[in-house]
Amino acid sequence: MGVLNLTPDSFFDGGQYNAMDTALQQCEKMLVEGADFIDLGAYSSRPGADHVDEDNEKKRLLPVLAELRKNFPEVLFSIDTFRSSVARESIEMGAVMINDISAGNLDQTMIPTVGQYNIPYIAMHMQGTPQTMQQHPSYTNIMDELIYFFSEKIATCKAEGIHDVIIDPGFGFGKSIEHNFTVLDQFEDFQQFNVPVLAGLSRKSMIYKSLGITAQDALNGTTALHAVALLKKAQLLRVHDVKEAKECVDLLQQLPANFPTFIKNKPVG
Repeated sequence: MGVLNLTPDSFFDGGQYNAMDTALQQCEKMLVEGADFIDLGAYSSRPGADHVDEDNEKKRLLPVLAELRKNFPEVLFSIDTFRSSVARESIEMGAVMINDISAGNLDQTMIPTVGQYNIPYIAMHMQGTPQTMQQHPSYTNIMDELIYFFSEKIATCKAEGIHDVIIDPGFGFGKSIEHNFTVLDQFEDFQQFNVPVLAGLSRKSMIYKSLGITAQDALNGTTALHAVALLKKAQLLRVHDVKEAKECVDLLQQLPANFPTFIKNKPVG
């Protein structure tokens, strides 16, 4: 899944692709490099990001989505939003998946709205909001709490008619560096739900802060953790750098038969 941020302030590429021509160019680049989905977002969810009202989110997102759909009619577009009205308008314009950082917690009508359209839904775990999530992240046992969270969310989604649920533990969303590495270390535990699991590790602070570098220098670290996530049975990678992520997948597919068959079979994408 290639990330296309239409925001001026995202943590890594804010402002680079929020004009129509640059968004089209970046979309094409990611498709050529092997992206199966393009994930469009118009609300920066980096820690401490400014709040963006609903009208501005739509103004940033919907015209670009319309142009992308016109230029790339066969492409699968996902929409990164926690607002049901943004999700509804995007779906009616041709988006095929919703990626919700709050798993419905920031808009109680999100899950029922997606359920009306019979499309896949990514439910991500986040403690707090983008404005507060990294202030004092705290857990008694983070994996126990995430397993409980997803067991409830998957049940809610299915009750509301969402049959294709993808879960995302939310690296960097209300989690310390230690929390993030604990989740990655135990990533296989999410397989108990029998739904696809997404890893959103790309250029995150758990990488660059651990290495004492910047997000701009974190591609090598990202690729290393992508390999770990895939070996721990991640079925979907959400990435800024498609070429390198695709090479990681392609190389791991050359491993013997003990490499997870669900990656070879690509059930998602």
